[in-house]
Parts: sequence; structure tokens; C-alpha cells
Amino acid sequence: MLSAGLALLLSGGRSSSEVMPKDDSLNALAKKRGRFFGTAVRTDKIWNDPAYRTAVIGECGSITPEVALKWDFVEPQEGELTFDPMNSIMGFAEANDLDVHGHTLLWYNSMPPWAARKILETRDWTIINNHFANVLRTYKGKIKYWDVINEPIEAGKRWDGLRDGVMLQAFGPDYIDHALRSARIYAPDAKLMINDFGFEYDTYDENDRRWLLLRLVEKLKKAGAPLDGIGLQAHLDLAKGSLASKKIADFLVELRNFGVKIIISELDVKEYDYALPAEQRDQRVADHAKQYLEVVLAEPAVIGLTCWGLTDRYSWLDATDGDYKRLRGPREQTGLNRGLPYDANYGRKPLYYTIRNALNA
Repeated sequence: MLSAGLALLLSGGRSSSEVMPKDDSLNALAKKRGRFFGTAVRTDKIWNDPAYRTAVIGECGSITPEVALKWDFVEPQEGELTFDPMNSIMGFAEANDLDVHGHTLLWYNSMPPWAARKILETRDWTIINNHFANVLRTYKGKIKYWDVINEPIEAGKRWDGLRDGVMLQAFGPDYIDHALRSARIYAPDAKLMINDFGFEYDTYDENDRRWLLLRLVEKLKKAGAPLDGIGLQAHLDLAKGSLASKKIADFLVELRNFGVKIIISELDVKEYDYALPAEQRDQRVADHAKQYLEVVLAEPAVIGLTCWGLTDRYSWLDATDGDYKRLRGPREQTGLNRGLPYDANYGRKPLYYTIRNALNA
């Protein structure tokens, strides 16, 4: 348990009664429908930005660590475990009645070099088991949902749609089944998930990705793998045009029929026309998200909505070199990508109210 003094610090230096009321928060609205609302967080932003901390405490029921649970962060060198940042997030969550989403155990882009080298040399599953044991035992009973595998799908390369990488090369296509079963040993009461992106648009690639994920889920379920849920990242992109609303809805129904729960796990919107006035940009973002949220929140298997950040100040999205070239202007012309609920000064944007209305619909 946390001491009273530490709990006060973790809640932003105020007593719990002084923190923004939660009865009208986005999470409170979601909770009325049996869902949750959350955001991804980084440890340094929680401690260094009181306005950010207040927004997270005030609006959310769940937080997802962006970095602190990834393997290359937890164990950059073999046997050298680093849990202090994650423990800090856990303390913040406990002090403010927030759930924590475990992101992520295995991701091709966050495997430490020592582990990749050793796995390819030995094909020894004990390396994976040790990693799972280190992390899952540390937070046993404290984290309900775990992204066991992050982004395993890659269209256009293999018939089964699995992304090439260390795990596939070392253990073959059944590595996902094996990973879920291993995770279940160390987290017997948690909900085990696969998290992936690219299922929102009527493009050849995304049509293929929807089909490939469904076939993967079908295969795992038939094999009896302990797969409880799917995370759909929902990184929306205005450059991709209209959303494939009917295909998304059908896709969600098929996932539900496999008996899995669904979390919209990393919602944000990448802009296209940065040269427009901020008001028009914000409205375009909100309108696009509204179309998506109307579809996904109509699906009863969707149990939660998490934004990949709350404020544009800390968005991972940025204008690309292609955006600058198309605008034919200096980088300063674009400003920040405006694809999150709060602007850089913590003003509520149209996207905030779109999310609010969708959760309350």
C-alpha cells in the first residue's frame, strides 16, 4: 500500500477531493455503458506537467504505459531489470483509482538486441519464458489486460500474413499460440490480447489485414489458445480518405463471434492539410473520428476506448517530409498535429466532444 504522503504526491500534490471531479468525465460516461476510457502515458510527462497529470486523473479510468513495459526498456542488458519507471506509473494509478493496461510483452520493434541474437542462435523458448516471468510475476493481480503480442500481422509477404522477424524465424508460425500459453502460466487471471493496426480503410492492404487477423484469431481459437481479446489501434489518417464503415462493422461482428472482447487501443488522427486554419483542421479531425466511433461503439464486444495520448503537446504524430513537400512551406508552418482530444494548451477541441458524445450515445 502507498503511504498517505506518497499518494498525495502521485495525485498531483493534492488530496483526492481536490482532483477534478470524475462523475462527468469521459470515463464516467463510458462506464455507464459498461466500458472504460483511457490514455497512453509516459512517466516523465506525469511528473513534469501538472496540467497533463490533472487531465489524465480527471478524464481516465485506464492508462497504458507507452514505453515502460517494453522489453528493451525493462531489460536492455540481459539480467539488468529496470522496473522503477513502471512502478512509478503503478503507484500513480493506485493513488488515483486507475486501471493499467499491460503494453506490451512481445513486439518486434522493442526486442533488445541481446535477446534477438540469443533467440536466433539457440531457438530456446526459455528466454521468452524468463521475460514473461520477470514482468508478469512482478505485476500479477495488478494488471488485468496484457498485450501479449503487438503487431504480428504484415500483409503481402506470407500466405498466413505473419510479420517476419526474430520470433517467426526462431519458432515458426505457432509462436503466437506458444506465447499466449506461456503468458497464461504467469498471469492466470489476466485477459490476454493481440494488438495490431490498419483495419479502418477500404484499401487493398487493409482489406487484406482484416482478413488475415480474422484467420489468425480463428486458428488460435480452434487450437484452444488462451486469447481473450483484440486491440485495434485505430490510428486514423485523413490522407486515406473515407472510412470503410460497413467493412469495419462486419469485421467487428466476426471478431465477436470468435468470443473475443475488443478494445480500441490507440486512437488518434493523422492530419493531411496542415495549411488550413486550426478551427477547420480540428473539425475535420472530429468529423473523421465521429464516423469511426459511431461504428465501433455500436458493437457490444467493444469494451473500452484508449487514445494514444490526450494532448497534441505530446502526440507521437508529426508532419512527415511528404507533408512538408506538399505544403511547399517551412516546417514551422504546420505546427503540431492536431489529432488528440486536448490542444497543446489543454483546451478541449471538437474531437473531445465527439468522443464524449459517442461514449454517451
